[in-house]
Parts: sequence; C-alpha cells; structure tokens
Amino acid sequence: MALDVQTLVNDSTKIGTLPSIFYEINDAIEDPEASFSRIGNIISGDAALSARLLKIVNSSFYSFETKVETVTHAITIVGLAQLRELVLATKVISQFAGVPKNVVDMEAFWGHSIACGLAAKIIAIYRREPNAERYYVKGILHDVGRLVLFLNAPEQMKKILELRVKGGLLHEVEMDVLGFDHAEVGCALAEKWGLHPDLGNSVRYHHSPSMKDEYLLSAGIVHLADVIAHALQLGGSGEPHVLPLDEKIFPSIDLPVNLMASIITQVDRQYDDAVQMFRSA
Repeated sequence: MALDVQTLVNDSTKIGTLPSIFYEINDAIEDPEASFSRIGNIISGDAALSARLLKIVNSSFYSFETKVETVTHAITIVGLAQLRELVLATKVISQFAGVPKNVVDMEAFWGHSIACGLAAKIIAIYRREPNAERYYVKGILHDVGRLVLFLNAPEQMKKILELRVKGGLLHEVEMDVLGFDHAEVGCALAEKWGLHPDLGNSVRYHHSPSMKDEYLLSAGIVHLADVIAHALQLGGSGEPHVLPLDEKIFPSIDLPVNLMASIITQVDRQYDDAVQMFRSA
C-alpha cells in the first residue's frame, strides 16, 4: 500500500500530540492576565520539566551570574517567548525517547539536531532576530520527520538507506522511493501539533529554501545551520554527505561572509554544553 504524509503522521499515536502541559503553558503565555507565578505553577506540576528547565538556565550555555533556583525566577530571566521554545524543545525530544536503538542512533540524531539548532540560533542572534530561541527549535525539529519514517515506515527506510549507499543525498532518495521526504513529514507533524506555520515551513523547506520566497529567510537560516552542523560532523542525521549549499539564501540572510568563521567557531565551542543541557536532569 502506498504511503502518504498525512497517514504517516496520523498513525503516529504516541507522537501525534504533544503533552498537554505544553498547551497549558502556551495558553497561559498567550493570556495577558497570566502571571509569572501562574506559569511557574504549571511548569512546577511537571517535576522532570522543572528540573530540566532549571538545568538549562543554569548551564554555561546561558552564563547567568547567579544561580537560578526557582522556575518563576527562570521565567523572569529567560522571558516568556524563550521559555515557550525551551519547553517545546525539551518536550519534542522526550516524545521520541522510546525509539529503539536498533532503529536509529538517537544520541547521534539529537546531537546533529541540537547542533543545527545551535547554529540557527547563533545566526539569528547575529541578525538580531527578535526571538532567536525560535530558531533553536526550528533547527532541533528540522529532521524530526525522519524519526516518523523510521517508526512508521521501517521497511521503506531500510530500502532508502540501502539505496543511499549507492550514491545520492538521503532526502533525494526518500523522494524517489516515497514521493515525499522527511522535511514534508516534519512539517505535517508540526501542523498536527498546532505549532506556528513559520516553524513548520522552515522545516518543510530546509533543503530547498529558495523554493518559497515567503520562507526564504527562516528556512534559509535552518538550511545554512544544517550545512554547518554536517560540515563540523556534530552528531549524525543518517546523511553521510555535507549538504550542498543553496547560495540564493545569502542576500536574504544578509550576513557578511567574514562572520561565517566566527559562527562556526561558536557552534563548535558551545556544542558540548548545548547537548549536555538536554541529557537527563
């Protein structure tokens, strides 16, 4: 039976929805009358999330001068927009915690995804984007559709991996075999989760950002970040090659070329701390 994107996503019963606490936090953040205390109480109801959030904000990744000891304090320092993205990132990673190791090397997978998120965030900071943390999440989610394929289409993915050995980029082989690739699946999953369309479409076009002018900047940043993560060989997505760079993104991203060395150096230097943040608290 032929596979299609929506069936793959709809059949993902364990990952088809994010935990309800994410939506509770999101609704509270959107409520102009919600206090930091109320949002803190929601987060505190999830002991694992609270511990992880405190671990993240106290890591060298953020380098706050004093130790943050309460969730409410963390919210006041990090900010609501950044908080939502951090909660989303931690919950997405936890959603796939049960993927068997013989299916995919999850440590390598998340290592690459976090490297991409880190690079995207650093690029966004250089561009002075208003919520650089959102780009962190876009990077972390960029290959999430591949996990759905490994879980729900294991035989097809086995064939795809065998064909990839003969040559070609993995996402191109996916397209040849399935008629779609992991980027399209990832976008559909983001839509099912009710995430912002810009986030889903950044995932959808991260291999071909110049296909859609509307998402050229956001997808272009993720695309460049993905190339950097592959070039530095941080983690592994299943793709053995450094991806070709879509040079049409540069006028949109509008960063001096001489900044690239600094961006790459920062990604390499901060990577271990970024990965450590998302290990068990």
